[in-house]
Amino acid sequence: MTRSAAKAAPSVETPAGPAEVGGMKAHRIFLLLKDAILSGRMEPGEKLPGELKLAERHRVSRVTVRRALQALREAGLVARRPGIGTLVLEQPLDARLTASVSNLLPNMVRMSEASDVRLLEFGYVEPTGVIRERLGLASDERVQRSIRVRSMNGKPFSHLVTHVPARIALNYNEADLADTPLFVLLERSGVRVSQATQTISAVLADQEVAQALEVAVGSPLIALTRVVCDQDGRGVEHLDALYRPDRYRFQIELNRAQGEDGRYWEPKEEAGGEAAKRKARRTPKRSRRPG
Repeated sequence: MTRSAAKAAPSVETPAGPAEVGGMKAHRIFLLLKDAILSGRMEPGEKLPGELKLAERHRVSRVTVRRALQALREAGLVARRPGIGTLVLEQPLDARLTASVSNLLPNMVRMSEASDVRLLEFGYVEPTGVIRERLGLASDERVQRSIRVRSMNGKPFSHLVTHVPARIALNYNEADLADTPLFVLLERSGVRVSQATQTISAVLADQEVAQALEVAVGSPLIALTRVVCDQDGRGVEHLDALYRPDRYRFQIELNRAQGEDGRYWEPKEEAGGEAAKRKARRTPKRSRRPG
């Protein structure tokens, strides 16, 4: 039986839902302006268009615009200055974490050091058919399942559901997982991580995840699924992660490279990384003429 590692979380007021903003139209304007601010398209100190201009642009009433602007002020994104207008506020430098997709392990180390984790659930279960197949488990193997929420400065940004084969997970306990990153526990268990496959998409928050991440039900989230394997190609971890896009983003640095079929983009990696090795294997060595 799966058992909870913590008491039921207290109810929280989920911010920026349509009801709180004051209707779907106001909520839509709030989200558009919020995204422009957090993405940097609107810089700190920049003045927002006036109510009339915003109403004309979005084809809504000025009352609807006022509701959206009020929600932005309550979220700490803008402030109204008498005689000037509504200005974008400076956001904390750590308001959003940036993760490098190319450098997986270093990113995991930085994230664990910069954030706090809350363990919601810990137990041993029968895996679903999909997880059993992805991890390459035998029909009688069980997995350790955990649910964690990571936060920075008290603000949650990720909801993590992990499945680890029981033969590996028995090397650590609930208390270990509550204060130690999982990849560290795997290494302590003798696992030598060799490769991982991950996919990134988007989903809408259900009731449970919305409460954990303090967002409205139906809010868009970044979804990541990762399967980690050891040196023998055996699955050692299955991760389903959901991230708040206003507090987390992925970044990929690319290099332009030359191949037999022309030029192409490839992930930028450290010298000696897998990309460099693949390129070296593709590029034929030029023979030297004697003398």
